[in-house]
This record gives sequence, structure tokens and C-alpha cells, in this order.
Amino acid sequence: MITTVISLFISLFLALFLLTVRTKHRVSNSLFALFLIITAIDTGEPLFSLITDRPSNLGMIRNTLAFLQIPVFYLYVLSVCYSDFKVRSKDVVHLIPFLMANAVLLPRFYLVGPLSKIDFIIHRKSMIELQFNHILFHIQTVVYIVAVFVLLRKAKKLYVENYAGTSINSYHWLFQFTVVMAVLYLIVIFKNIFKFSDYPYISEWIKIAILLFQLFIVCWYLFKALNNPGLFRNIDSKLKLVSDIVLEEKENQPAVVNEELTKLKKYMEEEKPFLNPSLTIQDLSADIEIPARELSVLINHQLGQHFYDFINTYRIENAMHILKDTAKSKVTVLEILYEVGFNSKSSFNTAFKKHTGFTPTDYRKGLSNSVL
Repeated sequence: MITTVISLFISLFLALFLLTVRTKHRVSNSLFALFLIITAIDTGEPLFSLITDRPSNLGMIRNTLAFLQIPVFYLYVLSVCYSDFKVRSKDVVHLIPFLMANAVLLPRFYLVGPLSKIDFIIHRKSMIELQFNHILFHIQTVVYIVAVFVLLRKAKKLYVENYAGTSINSYHWLFQFTVVMAVLYLIVIFKNIFKFSDYPYISEWIKIAILLFQLFIVCWYLFKALNNPGLFRNIDSKLKLVSDIVLEEKENQPAVVNEELTKLKKYMEEEKPFLNPSLTIQDLSADIEIPARELSVLINHQLGQHFYDFINTYRIENAMHILKDTAKSKVTVLEILYEVGFNSKSSFNTAFKKHTGFTPTDYRKGLSNSVL
């Protein structure tokens, strides 16, 4: 009971925070707040049972709200991935499992009297409606979890093909968060399987574990939200993957490709646009007057590099040049990473080691030892 109260309080507190905080990510915050509220209502079952121990229509609707949890989470992920996301009328399709779950309960639960409701709950293990709802919930969970992972994979690929900022770490975190959610729902599935088995007490023990796990997830998210208020940089949903663009249009003539490559490399070396930590392929396209689609194909397809890696290569080369300069031996690694266009130490270290095989500190030490 104490765990339930703590989890409920934290969930509702974070939901209130998300709904009232001033931010440009209002849609994302509202969707996650809704997810937290639905989760709080679901986990608050022990508290609701203190109010009434009789089955009721309101109590059953509270149970079926679980069908809204993962669709709302899916919409939340969509909203943090794409900057132009809006809740549209077509999104009502996500209500279908919830409506189906309640529709099958109409004849023998919602539309009958109190005694029939009690009899329905007593014989719940044999009730085809509840069995149908549990199977439907499990199918829905699997489908949406897979859909979220597919969405994140595409969003991350679009990001590295069109952006060169450090927000790629946000997708890594969101992927980790989705993995944790997938594990939670997998545990829920096991709980429901035991609920209709000959070992219902195992289901009760799993329920306690779920409450503790949910409390951990909410606290983890709260920590992330407070420490990283600008966690995500959304991408434009109208962007297309290079592989799709190549399929849609014919290849450029080799002479044109060579001319554009020369123009691109000359601009990168002379103007150093990579020093801008939030550089996008649209920015570069406007500067060198090559359409964004063509530039995307040129970098991602012709050069065989994601835009993210292409820009970071120039940043690392510039950082290596600074590290080699004995006159700048007093300049710290932190100062260098900001100077060359990074704004995250972890991103800089990862990119530097990927490019050179060494960390920036080890690379500098290696240069010093070779001089000695």
C-alpha cells in the first residue's frame, strides 16, 4: 500500500509538472502527462478498492484504461521524434482496442444489475469476455512495442542523415527508455498469464514487483526531465531517408556529382560551417546552393557517410590539428570540443575515438611522448 501511494504521488506530481512547465514541447509533455495519469489510475487499484469492494461500471472502465497506456506512449514517442507532430483526427484509430474491450463487456457486465456483476467477477476465469480482453491486450502490447522500435530506428537514421548536433544521445536514451517499458509490459503479460492459471498467487507477487518497477521508471524519468529540460531536438517528419530518395529519382550524372562534391569540400575547408554545433543539412544546402535532397544523396549515398558522421569528421580533423599544435598545449580538451563545434563531452569522445581509435586525452599524450 505504501509503495502504491508513493508511486501514485510521484506519477501525479510529474504529470502536473509536465502540464504546467513552460516549454515549446507542450504536446509531448501533455501526452506523457496523460500516460502518467493513466498509469497512476491503473496502479492505484488498491486505493480504489478501499472506497468500494463491489464491482461497478466505473471500476471496469478503470481496468480497461490499460488499453490506452501504450497507444499514448506511442504517440508520445512520435511527438518527441518529429517537430511538426500534431494529434489528428485519424489518431482516433488508437482508441479501437479500448472500445472493443468495453464493447464485449456490454451485454453481461455494463448492462446488468449488481448481482449479475458480482457473479461475473466470481466466475471471471471462465468468462470469455475477460479472456478475449487479455489476449487483445497482449497482441496490442506486442504490436505497439514493435512499432515504437521501428519508429525510433527510422527517426535516428533520419537524424544522422540530416543533422549534426549532439541530440543523437536523446534517441539513445529514448531507445533505452522504450526497452525498459518493453520489459515492464513483458512482466505484465506474465502476470496476466498466471492470473488465469492455477497459481493466481504468483500473479499477486508479480503485481508487487510491477509496482516497484513502475516507481523506479517514474523516478528515472523525473530525474532525466529535471536535469535535461531540453532533452530532445525534433526532426521534420517530411524528411525522407536517402535510400527512399534514391529509389524515387534517377542518379545524377557523374560530371554533376563531381562538380557538387568539389564545391562541397571546398566550402567545408574554407568556410568551416561544421563549427556551428547545431548545423543541419538544410543550413548547408542554403549556403552552397545545392538542393537539400541532392545534398543528402551526395553525402549519404555518394560519399557513403551519414551527414552526422560527415560533419563530425571535419570537427575531429580540426580538433586533431589543435591537439598537434604545441603552441596550444595549454588549451583543455573541454575548450577544444566547444571550439570545433561539439557541445557534449561524451559525443566528442565517442566521435574522436571512432575516428582515431584514441580518446582526445590519450591522443595528446601520445603526441607528447613521441616528441620526447
